[in-house]
Amino acid sequence: MKRLVAYITTGYPDRSFTVDLALSLKEAGVDSLELGIPFSDPVADGPVIEAANLLALKNGFTMNDLLEVSERVAPQIDTLWMGYFNPFYHKGVDYFLQKARAYGVSGFIIPDLPHEEGALYRPMFDEKGIALIEFVAPTDPPERIAKIVKGARKFIYMVAYAGITGEGKSESLQETIEAVRAHTDTPLYIGFGVDEKTAKEKAVGVDGVIVGSAFVRILLKENLTKTEKIDKISTLARSIKEKINE
Repeated sequence: MKRLVAYITTGYPDRSFTVDLALSLKEAGVDSLELGIPFSDPVADGPVIEAANLLALKNGFTMNDLLEVSERVAPQIDTLWMGYFNPFYHKGVDYFLQKARAYGVSGFIIPDLPHEEGALYRPMFDEKGIALIEFVAPTDPPERIAKIVKGARKFIYMVAYAGITGEGKSESLQETIEAVRAHTDTPLYIGFGVDEKTAKEKAVGVDGVIVGSAFVRILLKENLTKTEKIDKISTLARSIKEKINE
């Protein structure tokens, strides 16, 4: 069965909402949860996730919110931290690895940490038994893909196109998929532009999909109550899980 990874913005509109949404997503069939860490300059994210980032920060988000949410959520659903390198670097990668291990967080997704720089930190992750998720893109040549996926753990994050999240572009990914498959059995998941309309097509040839902007778009709707947001996001997740496994 193909897997569904859901990205949500931690702490927006508040911590308790994030916990309730996470547990509802588990019941809707989500296999892994990305707790997005709000950051002022999310360079890989489109306007939807960027807006949620800025609103969370405006509401006073701190890294303690991430830790408190993770402590409650990670024992219930496979949880990863998705954030930019600056906050991790500022307080220390080892500090967050210790916290992640204590709470049961299984991996970090750091989109602005290139493979070559990430290799400097990989021994720290391996020692704690936590995955540092690798990225591949359709712009990567086969020789670079071979280098990136060697030793990749948990899953490989394939971006569907060169750009930012939520754009919904389409590029041929068959060569990239084949290049990954030639060098590793690590599961390959696709992200960027995956929603209810595109999920079935994008899931072809991969082991799972990563959905973010489609969920956060509902999160931002001011005309919905918190309960309605959770219901709509969970219903969407259930639909996407069904479509990728038809």
